Amino acid sequence: MQEKDELGAAAPLPRIKRQPPTVRLRRLAAELRRLRQEAGLSQAEVTEKTDVNLATLHRIETAKTKPQLRTLNALLDAYGVTGSQRTDLVTLQKEAKQRGWLHGLEADLPDKYSAYIGLEAEAQQAINYESLFVPGLLQTEDYMRAMIRGVRPTVTDDEIEDRVAARMQRQALLEGDTPLHLWAILDQAALLRQVGGDSVMRAQLKHLAQQARRPHVTVQVIPFSAGAHPGMPGSFIVLKFAADNPDVIHIDSMAGDLFLEEETDIQRYNDMCEHLRAVALSPADTAALLASLHRDH
Repeated sequence: MQEKDELGAAAPLPRIKRQPPTVRLRRLAAELRRLRQEAGLSQAEVTEKTDVNLATLHRIETAKTKPQLRTLNALLDAYGVTGSQRTDLVTLQKEAKQRGWLHGLEADLPDKYSAYIGLEAEAQQAINYESLFVPGLLQTEDYMRAMIRGVRPTVTDDEIEDRVAARMQRQALLEGDTPLHLWAILDQAALLRQVGGDSVMRAQLKHLAQQARRPHVTVQVIPFSAGAHPGMPGSFIVLKFAADNPDVIHIDSMAGDLFLEEETDIQRYNDMCEHLRAVALSPADTAALLASLHRDH
């Protein structure tokens, strides 16, 4: 029975706060949306083939709700998904409510459909701190190729080219009418390491300076003179989304992609970003440093 206040009026029912989608649920939603599109089906056509309610399908594809297992199986049947890919998606459905995720390299779907790339495409802003590399969205093609070859010496030439192509496609996020807003902070060490040799670094420094002049791209360098700083333990990316969707922290580790979603982790990394911005050179002073380093090359 609903309680009443002291004046006898019915007290308002407490609002139930909707839990934001986890990284796993967002990944599942993005994969189901992609699979439907690759099958050449509209949402209405899927409803006819599977009897899944149109509103339910929309909520599933926008990560508003977790599909029941029988619903997921009906969708995967309609899209012709079998084998290990189907197993991966069923696992995502079972684990969809779990927060925090170490997405191992061995179980990964094809690189262009990785969990991080899907999240990055949905984000409105990315804050990328790098201690040893130029941020991926600001790399030249030659720098990418030399970096991948150096970091993963056992990969084949074809695998290198696949990774370069995927990263070049990601850079399209900085184009268009509603580009991703990128705030890149990097240690000066990333600019002095000779990835690919002198000519590659000269072109990379010029490209970085050009990108930094774009209105939706901010670049700051932490100079050696700043001494020890909070970013020294390693690189990370903070992805920020539209209202109601909390930030996601991404860390690229040797074991795979690590995603952090707990409020305490999000607050800690956002606080770290503020410290790094404070100790870094201003965007104007960073531009001057990039010009100086380019001249030195």
